[in-house]
Amino acid sequence: MGEISIKINIADRIYPLRVDMAEEEVIRRAAKLINDRIKEFQENYAVRDKQDLLSMCVLHYATGMLKAERKTSADDVGIAKAVDELDGMLTEFFNK
Repeated sequence: MGEISIKINIADRIYPLRVDMAEEEVIRRAAKLINDRIKEFQENYAVRDKQDLLSMCVLHYATGMLKAERKTSADDVGIAKAVDELDGMLTEFFNK
């Protein structure tokens, strides 16, 4: 698939982008999530400055990403441990 030109609106600013056609939907959904979060922060806090709202939004999503990475890392350790235990059980079984 080729690249296409799109315009994304984030915090009332238009950003022209060139993206792969396969990524267009993901980028548009990400922009919508950002704008929805900004609107939520605007409604729930006495913040009107777009820069502050964008910073709050970035902090929100970065925190979520780091939590997901930590969980994935912990899951990887748990899976490795389970595989090691299973390997030990199979080795013991087949050595009898």
